[in-house]
Amino acid sequence: MVAIQARDCYRVSAVIVLIGLSNYFVYDTVAGPFSKSSLRGGAGRGLAPGAVYPLGEVTFNQPSPELWADIPIVQPHASEKTVLVTGAAGFIGSHTALRLLHRGDSVVVVDEMNDYYDVGIKEGNLELLRQKAAEMAKKNGKKAEDLLTIYKGDINDQEMMKKVYEKHHPQWVCHLAARAGVRPSIQDPLLYVRANVQGTTNMLEYSRQYNVINTVVASSSSVYGESGSTYFSEAEHVDQPVSPYAQTKRSGELISYTYHKLYGMKITNLRFFTVYGPRGRPDMAPYKFIARVTRGEEIEQYGDGTTSRDYTYIDDIVDGVVRAIDRPYPYQIFNLGKGSGTKLNEFISLVEKHVGKKANIKLMPEQPGDVPFTNADVSKAARLLGYASTVPFEEGIQRTVAWFKEVFGEDGQGMPN
Repeated sequence: MVAIQARDCYRVSAVIVLIGLSNYFVYDTVAGPFSKSSLRGGAGRGLAPGAVYPLGEVTFNQPSPELWADIPIVQPHASEKTVLVTGAAGFIGSHTALRLLHRGDSVVVVDEMNDYYDVGIKEGNLELLRQKAAEMAKKNGKKAEDLLTIYKGDINDQEMMKKVYEKHHPQWVCHLAARAGVRPSIQDPLLYVRANVQGTTNMLEYSRQYNVINTVVASSSSVYGESGSTYFSEAEHVDQPVSPYAQTKRSGELISYTYHKLYGMKITNLRFFTVYGPRGRPDMAPYKFIARVTRGEEIEQYGDGTTSRDYTYIDDIVDGVVRAIDRPYPYQIFNLGKGSGTKLNEFISLVEKHVGKKANIKLMPEQPGDVPFTNADVSKAARLLGYASTVPFEEGIQRTVAWFKEVFGEDGQGMPN
């Protein structure tokens, strides 16, 4: 075995895998068959036993469950809990908070209600939370105000957050608040640093100060950048982000590790892969394409249509988030995706099929910061969280179209301009 120094590593059977915090991958001599299945080193060659490769040269051409086989499984915390959910007026946050309320947890919401997209959509999401809290209170003989509290404010407001923690004493934190979007981050990177880097650091500091049991932090598949892997793995080197947004998400992962290392905190980071579904973000392609095709408006296709994304339905993502909340791993990063990609051309065809109209497509050049494809290896989340995507992409598009037409009408004209 070639010995090298690393800041973080896991021994997995006969293989030592350096998880994203070092520049090298060490491959043991006794795991010969492993090089022929899951990993390729540089230029498509198999990894040589005993060799050391720059981690950037290691790519993954199939799921790699064997990498995680020796990590102890943490059993879920099953009792009712009070969960602080940041960003719960947003898309993923509101769906997560609804799921927590539905199963009987109390939820404390903190959201700054920024105008990245229509604040009215966020207000509507909060109203759904209030309705769910009232429903659960009636069902369980409780008061709605004991199940749901909403704070409209910035997580960087330390005085406000002190009051939140001292009043509600949340022991479980799900930090989903962030500035989203690759392209806008290129225009205003400092805004993203404040929201995503400073914001995440503050949330971890609150968790430290108030002895939170488990903190879950939202990351993104954007951290993989221009990965050469067929299946994006948590074992990859991801320190070459191609947008300020991706950089801020990677920074969140690294500061999470620092807090775990210094203070023994239990922190999980979740890399979301292109989430879509009812009440989705209006800036995301699934929502935009469904809305524009329904209304007979032009859609913009960036590139030649061969780019591919691992589109993941919101219900599957929320299942993974809640599983991570319930399982206080010492420190982990998990992919949450469908585990297969869909090309843009196929995506548009499915929207046309289920909307029942032909798309009016305007071809556009590829955009800076975009990556050619994403595809999640979810074998780690499958083993350690029990996660599995259950909604195929076509079914998810069909459900999303049905929701859109129910809310905005068959022709989409009820949609606000």
